[in-house]
Amino acid sequence: MGQGTLFDEVFDSGDVVVKNGLCNVCKGTRRLCGKPQCPLMLKFYSRKISTPEIKSNDIAGSSPPAVFVGRYGYPKVDIGPLMPTFMGDTTILDKPELWGGKSMYDIASMRFQLVRGKYRIDAVNFEKSGKIVDNVQELALTEKPVEVESFFERRPSGRIVLDDEIMPFGPSGKLASITVANGRFEHNLEKSFYDTDMRSSDAVISAYTNGTLVSDIEKAFSVGTMGVKKNRRFVPTRWSITAVDDIISKDIVKEIKYNETIDEFRLFQWKELDNWWSIVMMPLTWRFEMMEAWYPKTSWNPSPNEMILSHDHEFFEGRKSYADNITGAYYAARLAAAEYLRSIGRSAAVLVFREIHPGYDIPLGVWNIRENVRAALRTEPYIAESLEGLWPQIEAFMDLKKERWLKNSEVLKDYLIQRRIEDFY
Repeated sequence: MGQGTLFDEVFDSGDVVVKNGLCNVCKGTRRLCGKPQCPLMLKFYSRKISTPEIKSNDIAGSSPPAVFVGRYGYPKVDIGPLMPTFMGDTTILDKPELWGGKSMYDIASMRFQLVRGKYRIDAVNFEKSGKIVDNVQELALTEKPVEVESFFERRPSGRIVLDDEIMPFGPSGKLASITVANGRFEHNLEKSFYDTDMRSSDAVISAYTNGTLVSDIEKAFSVGTMGVKKNRRFVPTRWSITAVDDIISKDIVKEIKYNETIDEFRLFQWKELDNWWSIVMMPLTWRFEMMEAWYPKTSWNPSPNEMILSHDHEFFEGRKSYADNITGAYYAARLAAAEYLRSIGRSAAVLVFREIHPGYDIPLGVWNIRENVRAALRTEPYIAESLEGLWPQIEAFMDLKKERWLKNSEVLKDYLIQRRIEDFY
């Protein structure tokens, strides 16, 4: 399994990183192996990758629009535009909602065309950080591609950026200045920008309820354009993605958790980007669990042999702590599941089983989870009268067998215990 993948010979068989499964926990962001840079990403960077050839300190192009806020050194962070080196309709470069059916390498190639400008600010006290802050905020609110000219201190270069929660992008450089052409603001985001008395969570929910795409809300949330005036701040892109998924999904769950439950057991299945999905819904009050099986030689499991399984869950009362095992993917999947239940006016217990196979060797961001769970839930479900009636279909579709899922699922353990108690009485 996994021959010819990105991770062949990344580590020798005795490496403590692989043995301890730290890569799956770290996902290239926590430096748990003690190395200054992620060995998996260094391996990727060593491959020939198609990135824009940049010959000048001055770059002009049509931003999709897109921005990025870094997190290292917070609250002192780098902010700036993401832009290609060409003009035209570049919308698709930053709209994951439009990427259904595209290959992993098509998506990565698109994103690698985006050059990142970096300008250091104080994320909390940014009001006097100069014109670049205003330009970045305007860019994040703009509805359609807009022409941007960026002047860099030196020619942009360096590694592309890959992360399990954010979308990849290409070379970067320190900004000296930028010029952004006039563009029309997205209506709902403009409204929240000028309403300096509205809480940021209310602004997120209002924009979403009125039809703004989640990916657009995440951009606006990250650049300090939402919330009560005195509390506004720049939020690292990685954090803003999870925050928006969390805010919206919590609001929907609050609405649907008291609904009547579904009447039968439902199973939705989907395959995309070598991610295999089985989503189970049971006729119970709200609870949610996501389980991920990372196969050898996938983006965060370089082991040649060992499969790593991780999970997080919540019961009716919801979570009180961050989903440390699944991280941002948990909130993205929960949002998609909650959207579906609201669309049918019901409640249910939801189990998301995800298998990540060796073809998924480039981390693309949690949009992959949100959009593919949404896609799965648009298919016709397999219906059964009991959980047992679903297992043959699950086992025929997935690699892992029933016993492995049951052993690691807190929601299923609780369900089976309750069934035994009910049967006893």
